[in-house]
Amino acid sequence: MEEAYTFNQEHINFVKKTFNNSLKFRLMLFKILPMGFLSGMKITELNEELCTVNVPYKRLNKNPFNSTFWAVLGMAAEMSSGGLMTLYTHKQKPSISMLVADCKGEFIKKATDVTSFTCSDGALIKAKIIEAIKTKEGQIIPTTMVGKNEAGEVVAKFLFTWTIKARTPKNVK
Repeated sequence: MEEAYTFNQEHINFVKKTFNNSLKFRLMLFKILPMGFLSGMKITELNEELCTVNVPYKRLNKNPFNSTFWAVLGMAAEMSSGGLMTLYTHKQKPSISMLVADCKGEFIKKATDVTSFTCSDGALIKAKIIEAIKTKEGQIIPTTMVGKNEAGEVVAKFLFTWTIKARTPKNVK
């Protein structure tokens, strides 16, 4: 009988605790993703199933048409799937390489207030990472993010396609 892969729950809990803490998340953004920091992006919820990221409409984020610049929306959308990817890859053994291979966006309504992007693909991401570890083959993960304004109206939809692969340990001589 094949043994099931078990994620290190301590690492998952660390990511949840860090990303769900506004100050710690903002400091992390400042260090590794300065544009995310400058945009005011923040994670409002991260658990094993979903990640929600808010980005405000403000002077630094706006375009000449008085709405949030599409790239800022895309950055927040990517973070909502990236938060879930990080949840299941941070310090796990074997380590997992991940890369965005494709991005598609659909803009439905002007973003003129806080936009909240939610990715609910946690179960899919977890399953694909387990498959990559078991098969030692690359996997493709299509993730969907829906962005809504404060009134609950859909503003934009994004599809990010991630590629992942379990790294093989290097021989130490």
